[in-house]
Amino acid sequence: MMKSWFKSGAPWIWLNAAAVSASLIMIVGVLGLVTVRGAGHFWPSQVTRFSYQEEGKQPQIIIGEKVDTSITPAAMAKSTGFKMADDEDTLVQFLIKTGNRDVTGADFRWLQERNVKEQSDPADMMVVERREWGNFYGQLIEVKESGKTIATGEQAWPVLQTKIKDALAVFKEIAHLEKKEIGAINYGLERLRLKQKKLELENRLDDAAKRQIAAEKAGYEDQYKQYQTQLAGLYQKLRLDSLVARTESGSTVEIPLAKVVRAFQPNAMSLFDKIAHYGTKLVEFLGDDPREANTEGGIFPAIFGTVMMVMIMSVIVTPFGVIAAVYLREYAKQGFTTRLIRVAVNNLAGVPSVVYGVFGLGFFVYILGGNIDQLFFPESAPAPVYGTPGLLWASITLALLTLPVVIVSTEEGLARIPSSIREGSLALGATKLETLWLTVLPMASPAMMTGLILAVARAAGEVAPLMLVGVVKLAPTLPLDGNFPFLHLDRKFMHLGFHIYDVGFQSPNVEAARPLVYATALLLVLVIVVLNLAAIVIRNNLREKYRALEG
Repeated sequence: MMKSWFKSGAPWIWLNAAAVSASLIMIVGVLGLVTVRGAGHFWPSQVTRFSYQEEGKQPQIIIGEKVDTSITPAAMAKSTGFKMADDEDTLVQFLIKTGNRDVTGADFRWLQERNVKEQSDPADMMVVERREWGNFYGQLIEVKESGKTIATGEQAWPVLQTKIKDALAVFKEIAHLEKKEIGAINYGLERLRLKQKKLELENRLDDAAKRQIAAEKAGYEDQYKQYQTQLAGLYQKLRLDSLVARTESGSTVEIPLAKVVRAFQPNAMSLFDKIAHYGTKLVEFLGDDPREANTEGGIFPAIFGTVMMVMIMSVIVTPFGVIAAVYLREYAKQGFTTRLIRVAVNNLAGVPSVVYGVFGLGFFVYILGGNIDQLFFPESAPAPVYGTPGLLWASITLALLTLPVVIVSTEEGLARIPSSIREGSLALGATKLETLWLTVLPMASPAMMTGLILAVARAAGEVAPLMLVGVVKLAPTLPLDGNFPFLHLDRKFMHLGFHIYDVGFQSPNVEAARPLVYATALLLVLVIVVLNLAAIVIRNNLREKYRALEG
């Protein structure tokens, strides 16, 4: 009976079903972990006040957020150097985010539960998110303006919120002037410098050209002086206000509001207040620039760079992949050479991605980019323009990486189109090119979109080749801005995959960066899903449109 059961193939069906189920469970588990840890990063946590006393030491007060709990068996704890009583079965420890790095020198601390004498969640505990030194935990004492106290006690909190709001508005105006207005002036001055150098190299720098360049430069300098005057006044406003807070040790710290992003009291917040805070933090995460070595703030440049690179890659890989597939299927003579080419294409799909990165760096950047600089940008020497890693070379490298997927998928789509369709078109008087362009390719478009979907899914998550051909830890400017020619393909860019690697493995403060790693990983998955869904919708529409012809 067992023999006939095996011959029926049922065991292999169940084995495949079990493998698929296990894979789905693991995928759902990973996505669930990333979702819970990533989405929960923005929820305001309670700030706890611990009365803590270690054996043989003075009691102390510790303030912070409870981040994690560790439970270690007594035998293992003893082997690692902990002293355990005979009646203790486990060692329970709390990981506390204490913040105040500028005061204590550390952001996190492990506390043993057995040494915690008392713990409470006072309503007046304050969290201050700063532009430097991470979070501050303490109690608000007073608010100052120009060194003079303007509010204390219960009146200090609403005054502080108003002052922070005013300071953020000033900071936003400063950022606009520095990045947009002064950035455009610096860009214009650099273009003038290159223009002058180019005229010198071509021996065309006459008196008229010098006067024109000097006039344009003078105009930029006048604008720069005006903006500098505005900036000086705005910075003076920022220096006026500060807050004074009490730390866990009882000492006081004065924090300039110019360094404060927000201040809130999580223990006193209602559910609706926490939801509003969550939404604010989420918007900041999606729309702001990173700060604190990428462990705080937002990741908008990484989102923008990822989407921009994928779009440019798609524009490059689709026509080349389709043309190669059309040639192999419709025009090339079927024989040993075409079979060899197909084997080579299939093998290219298995080449490690870092190899493509090395090839892109050596060929695209150094050879192609270096020659482009010599031919078209000699005035920029010795500084490279296209002879250095950038958005263009990263997009082309990933297009080369995903090209085999598009070729194979498109060729399979062309092979599924009945020969009677081609013959009918030719019988009606259409040329081969017209048949291909007006009949065959539209019917094969769903297969092309399938190849593009697979290409996008792989390219959006690649990191290794991008580290060689254009991605950086922090890009000062976006590849797309208001300065001519608007799309700057020579610029370096940020990428979500590299951001995860950098924050997770290169951060000086791993514990502080861990929640951001989960949040960024969740966002990368969502970006890939959105890009894929858009391509799938287009593919399904095309499939429905040409289903009748295929029948």
